[in-house]
Amino acid sequence: MKQLDRKHLPFIVTVSLFLLMYTAGSIAYPNFLSLQVFINLFIDNAFLGIAAVGMTFVILSGGIDLSMGSVVALVTMISADLLRKEVPPALVIGIALLAASGIGAFQGVMIQFFKVQPFIATLAGMFFARGACYLISIDTINIDNEWYRDVSMAALELPTGDFISINVLIFLVFALFGWWLLRFTRFGRTVYAIGGSEQSALLMGLPVQRTKVLIYTLSGFCSGLAGVVFTFYMLSGYALHCKDLHMDAIAAVVMGGTLLTGGVGSIGGSIVGVLILGTIQTIINFQGTLSSWWTRIVVGILIFAFILMQSLLNRPMKAAGKRENSQRKAA
Repeated sequence: MKQLDRKHLPFIVTVSLFLLMYTAGSIAYPNFLSLQVFINLFIDNAFLGIAAVGMTFVILSGGIDLSMGSVVALVTMISADLLRKEVPPALVIGIALLAASGIGAFQGVMIQFFKVQPFIATLAGMFFARGACYLISIDTINIDNEWYRDVSMAALELPTGDFISINVLIFLVFALFGWWLLRFTRFGRTVYAIGGSEQSALLMGLPVQRTKVLIYTLSGFCSGLAGVVFTFYMLSGYALHCKDLHMDAIAAVVMGGTLLTGGVGSIGGSIVGVLILGTIQTIINFQGTLSSWWTRIVVGILIFAFILMQSLLNRPMKAAGKRENSQRKAA
């Protein structure tokens, strides 16, 4: 039972931190407590939330994906360029998602079958996707497509008079799908098993090879969907979009309680991590005089704190594992 409590402690700390920060913002700035300000955390970070869902699967398996930001930028460029050529929006979205998923699948194959380290494979993917953006155009491509503009402006009005954008609905539906996939499917259980011990997962007869390729394919799809949502949000394609998205996604996942070593974490924790990032930025915006770079400083401090906490929590868990192995050998 104690071990279970240790695993859930990072998530509890994450939720407590979010509530503390939001309460502090509400006390400092009266308008901070309005429902629309809270909803705006989702509106402004829907694309990051989708990327964080994909990153959760990757980090849970003990891997990393540095290509997310570049793939998102590539999706915006592909979408804007095809729409400029009057390709139907449905086909544009399909092509963008297929291209992003293909990049993720290729990285997964390199990692699993050619034993390339995830850091190196996804770093190569990052350079490839960013370079491909410049092959399309070095300038910003504005989107004038009527359907895209309608989706961008569409909103669901609440009884309170506040509104939720289409991007938020896409994010919430996909987050629920990711939670179900991780919690109630064999694929999700295999992801946890690989992160806990890939060798043990192989000995249990789990489909490790297929799952690892699917994890990076899913990550690529999440990058593609995040790119589609970001295109709705910005109505433009630009090669320098989302330069640090992969770092923000990693930060959200780590602050959400997912262990960098894999095997422990949740989609819910990652979403709360995204809300923490959004809350920091909102507080800085309300303050008005601080540079936006303070967001990076605060996030850096929080990541150091969470990694330190993970390290301290891992020590007794590793010690318990060694004792169990010693007892088995003695038996």
